[in-house]
Amino acid sequence: MEWRNCYLDMILVPLGLLIMATYHVWLWNKVRLDPLSTIIGTNAHGRKYWVSAIMKDNDKKNILAVQTLRNTIMGSTLMATTSILLCSGLAAILSSTYSIKKPLNDTVYGAHGEFMVALKYVTLLIIFLFSFLCHSLSIRFINQVNFLINTPQEDHVVCRVSPSYVGELLEKGFILNTVGNRLFYAALPLLLWIFGPVLVFLCCVAIVPVLYNLDLVFGSSSLEKGNHEMTNADFMSMA
Repeated sequence: MEWRNCYLDMILVPLGLLIMATYHVWLWNKVRLDPLSTIIGTNAHGRKYWVSAIMKDNDKKNILAVQTLRNTIMGSTLMATTSILLCSGLAAILSSTYSIKKPLNDTVYGAHGEFMVALKYVTLLIIFLFSFLCHSLSIRFINQVNFLINTPQEDHVVCRVSPSYVGELLEKGFILNTVGNRLFYAALPLLLWIFGPVLVFLCCVAIVPVLYNLDLVFGSSSLEKGNHEMTNADFMSMA
């Protein structure tokens, strides 16, 4: 495979993925240092008090807890099912001998030899597999919470099943769900790699401001963080 055929793939695709990775590193630091300025930290803060309120008044709110967790499990199940279906489709394409593996060869920028085509599909397959794994683990943790959140607190035998412990399990489930979603989002630009590296780079550049507006809390809520301050130790203990 000559340099003149693959130099765009070697430059634009890693550069686009680096832009997305840099944004997520910045977001992770933002969540650690100033969690209430982000949607992730604000939601984690709310879930901590939600678990405490549910377990404190369990007799009246147990059905609400089960229904809420069931809806969360359904969302993770949908994403896990979608990821594994896409994996199956990619595996079928890789094992096929049809020319669909090399569409529009004469009009696509970048390399489109057998090695590069295989690299594109294998990369997508790995990302979707990891997304499926994260969502499956998320379902596992949330299923555990589904049982433990209805544990009676007055029984001294089970006193170790405290709201903080249940909240920690719930946060692990949501963190895995978030990671699975982000992997799924990262696979979307790579799907365009089939049609050339230029579209991958443009999609990565376009998706970062969209995620920025979805991840950050704007307005008065971020200005009132002094009244609802959550320390870094609290957030890290939930994560």
